[in-house]
This record gives sequence, C-alpha cells and structure tokens, in this order.
Amino acid sequence: MSGSPRDHTGYLPIAEHGLIGDLRSVALVGTDGTIDWYCCPSFDAPSVFASILDAERGGCFELAATVPARTKQFYFPDTNVLITRFYTEDGVGEVQDFMPVDGDTVETERHRLIRRVVCVRGSIPFRTRVAPRFDYGAQPHTLRMVGDVAVFETPKLSLGLTATVPLETEGPDVRADFKLSEGESAVFALDQVGGEVTPRRCARTEAEEQFNSTVAYWRHWLSASKYRGRWREMVHRSALTLKLLTYAPTGAIVAAPTTSLPEQLGGERNWDYRYVWVRDAAFCVYALLRLGFTSEAEAFMDFLIRHVSPDGHGHSGPLQIMYGIDGRTDLTERELGHLEGHQGSAPVRVGNAAADQLQLDIYGALIDSIYLYDKWAKPISSDQWDDVSALVDWVCENWDQPDEGIWETRGGRKNFLYSRLMCWVAIERAIRMANRRGLPADLNRWRECRDVIYRRIMKRGWSETRQAFVQHEDGDVLDAAVLMMPLTKFIAPTDPKWLSTLDALTEELVSDSLVYRYDPTASPDGLRGDEGTFSICSFWYVEAMVHAGRIDEARLAFEKMLTYANHLGLYAEEISNTGEQQGNFPQAFTHLALISAAFNLDRALG
Repeated sequence: MSGSPRDHTGYLPIAEHGLIGDLRSVALVGTDGTIDWYCCPSFDAPSVFASILDAERGGCFELAATVPARTKQFYFPDTNVLITRFYTEDGVGEVQDFMPVDGDTVETERHRLIRRVVCVRGSIPFRTRVAPRFDYGAQPHTLRMVGDVAVFETPKLSLGLTATVPLETEGPDVRADFKLSEGESAVFALDQVGGEVTPRRCARTEAEEQFNSTVAYWRHWLSASKYRGRWREMVHRSALTLKLLTYAPTGAIVAAPTTSLPEQLGGERNWDYRYVWVRDAAFCVYALLRLGFTSEAEAFMDFLIRHVSPDGHGHSGPLQIMYGIDGRTDLTERELGHLEGHQGSAPVRVGNAAADQLQLDIYGALIDSIYLYDKWAKPISSDQWDDVSALVDWVCENWDQPDEGIWETRGGRKNFLYSRLMCWVAIERAIRMANRRGLPADLNRWRECRDVIYRRIMKRGWSETRQAFVQHEDGDVLDAAVLMMPLTKFIAPTDPKWLSTLDALTEELVSDSLVYRYDPTASPDGLRGDEGTFSICSFWYVEAMVHAGRIDEARLAFEKMLTYANHLGLYAEEISNTGEQQGNFPQAFTHLALISAAFNLDRALG
C-alpha cells in the first residue's frame, strides 16, 4: 500500500496510524513516519505531541525520507515494534519505532521512545523535526543544548532528545537532515528527564540491544497465548494491542489511548477514553482468561477489587461507571478551546462527565467478571464476597430505576432493557457463586428479585408490533445492545422470540455485516449528528448468530468485519459510511469482542 498523504489541512486519517507503548503510555505513529499523539508519562497525562487533534498547535515528531516515497507500515512479527518503510527511487529505508519495556525502576521513569532509522538498500536522505507542545499545546517550553542532548523544559515535565546525527535548533524545535547509505543507521531517543533520570545518550549499540530486548519481551509475552484457532494473526494482534492499553503500575486497562477523535467528522461526539470503564471488565477478564493471560486478568481484577468497591454511595450508586488509571474518581470534563480538533472536529475534551451518570448495567458487568475469575482463575476471598453481596443487595433495591444506559446517552434517563438485563446478570451470577461455593447469601430474596426482573423484561421489553425485544420498556426502538441477551445466557439462543429479534435487528441495524447501535432519529440521544456502525456490536452480532446456529452467516459476517480493520489489524470505535475508522483509536472493547467472537466461532466450526 502507499501511505495516505496528509490532507491539505495537515491530517492523516485516524486509521493511518500504528501504536507503540511501554505499558504506561503509548504513541501513535502515522504511515508517513510522524508521531501524531504521545502523552507522557502516562495515558491520561497531558499530551506532548497532539497533531492528530491540531495540526498547527498540537506538536509532532516528524521523521521521513526527504524525497518522494511510497510507504508501508507493519509490525515486526509477534511484537509491538512498528516498522514504517520508505520506498524511493534510490533505495529502501525504514524507521523502527518502539518503547522499551524495562523492569528497572529508574529506567522505567525514563519512558524512552526510540526511533531507529536504517537504510536497507541504496541511499536515502532523511529529515526530522521534533516539535513538542506541552500540556495539550498550552504550555510554552524552553530549549537548551546540554552537550549534544536537546532538553525541552517546562515546570512540570522535561524531555531530553539524543541522536547519533547532529541536531540543529530552530526556535523552540529541533531538526536534523542526514543521508544514510546501505547498512547505515541513525538513532533518536526521547526520554523524560528530571529527578534521578538524567539525560543519557542512546548509542547505536544500545539501541540495538533495546530493540532486541523489546522484541524478546513481546514474543515471550505472546507465547503464553493458548489460542490455536483459524484467526491467529488477528486474535494475537488484538491481544498485543490490549496489552499496550494496560497500565502496568495498577493493572488498569484504558478504553482507548486517545481523546476526542470524532465519531463523525465535524460532529460533536468527541470524548476522552483514557480511563477504565467498569463495563469492559467482564469482557476483559473473559478474553484474557480464554487466551491464557491469567496474570493480566489477575492484575485487572486486583485493580477492580482495590478501587471499585462499594464504599461510598454517590448519587450514581456505590460504583462509578469509570475510574482513572490510578483509581481516582474525579474525572471532571473540560473543553480545550485552543485546539481545533481532528480535521476541525471540535470540541476537544479532557475528562469525562459521563463518570457521574447512573448506568445500572455496570453491576452485571463487574459481578460477571468476578464470577468468571472465581470459576476459571482463583476463588475470591471472604472480604470480596462481602463486597459482592453488598452490591447485589443494592441492585435488588435499585434495579427498576431509569438510567442513562450503556450508550451513555445525554437525552434523559429511560428504562433501558440492557440495564435490566445486566441487573439480572448481577444477581444470577452471585447466586451461582453462592451455590457453587456454599457462600452465605440471602438467596430467597435474590432469587425472587432475579425472577421479577426476568418477567419484567419478557413482558415490557418485548414489542408485539415489532416482534422483537426493544431498547427500552414500552417502546419499539431497536437497539444492538439486546444482542447480549443470549450471550449472557438470559434467553435460549434458539428461542422463537430471540430468533425473531435477531431477524428484526438484521433487517434494520445491519449493513453489510456492520451493525449500528440504534437509530438516533427514532431514539434521540441528546446529541447532534449521525454516527457510523459500532464495531463491538458487529462482533456481538457474529456471536449471537453462532449461538443461534447460523454458523455460515456468522463466519461471513466475521470475515467481512476483519476486512474493515486498518493495515495493522487495528480498530477504532466505529466504521463510517465510507468504511473509514472513526472515534478513539484503537478501542479495547472492539478488540475484546473480536477475541470473543473468534473463540466462539472457532469452537462452533470444530
């Protein structure tokens, strides 16, 4: 493929990026060799490079051939080391991008980002420009040369750039022009400096060692995967991507490493996803345990147990729907008016006001994840069981409240079927745990409540006119979230009512195997504009068809869905009418659903 050129306003499409990281933060590298997004020292820290959100003011790290070139981007096999290759008339060169994953604490604080340029054939001239813009482009910095290290300084964060070629200063930025012949290389290393971490040169030999140790780290990690099915490459790329979205110090997994990438170009559906959603919990634990990554599942459960406990009762119940990667609960949302947004799609938001919403489905997601962990990994403790019991008691009291629902609509609370369904899951999984392990529980009350919810869904969540289960009680709007009904074992996947629902969803919300969440014109969600198909729903659809016995249709839908990934096998949240990736990128939830769909489809195909 040839790398998509930036449009006239200086933006690459969202899909034209790859991801590297060190389990604390990530960088997005464009197919033209420019780093367009990087937050240091953590996922949710203010950005240093954010040209994906503002080509002029965001800051970037350009590195490319200075002559016309076709480019191709790929991962070094079975790793998160990214290669961007330049094909020119006079030769072939490549940029190898990676962040060493280091156990040594002082070195970990360095958050080193290495860009190694190698000329593979012939000779090629290259140019680099390093233009950090601290604090989302709002904090000016000073630049000074310490020997041959360029130090970019602000009161809160300083970065040191070292290179094996001479650097020149250009105002607040650094640049270099250099030519490489076959077999020659150049190395650039960007470090966080300050405190115990002093600027340190990165020689070619050290870059070579760190390249080899980073490759070895990722290959060793991936070797623990138990997946041997038909879609190994896509499943393993999804697993490697999920690992990149893990914050190692706490075990948290972010929903996506970006903020405000638009769900519709020019629209206002731009949100900050650099946090931990409780909703993703069960999917994370399920996918990680299914693949054999027990220590990641354990670390994530530790995060949930440590930070997501029913201590306080906020106005949205004992749990928040999302938490910071360090477990913090204050995620105040604000708009950054000085950034124009990706391709002019303002506003750019940091923080997320949805943290204060009531979304009752999260109780089912959390307790389902604990149930899976207790069953497949290790039994939960007595204290943890007390927390689960307290949550179930709360759900028994509050399940029938209207809420904002799974899609975090800003159009007022409703009696969403999906919220009811997941309250049923919360109680049902807790009953299973109590029975299997003989744990103390108010089983009579729990069973009674579970059954009341079941009957309520069957009566008021079913529309006679649509012959389908619908988005909210006593309505007739269809919603892809009901695809979870057979997946959570609420209804038999071959129940006539369910099959009729599946047919209705296929007719109204499915477009060439891609699935819309709902029709915003039929169910106003308080926001302007349209949106694309929702990739997680497309994978749920595959699973629902597998369970319904429609294996050939499921396989076709799955294989089609794989063709919509970007060149590296990565997915944003949505796919536009023209087939482009839209929304924050890459999205953990989509990759989790891909793993789950592949696993279940493989099993059905035998």
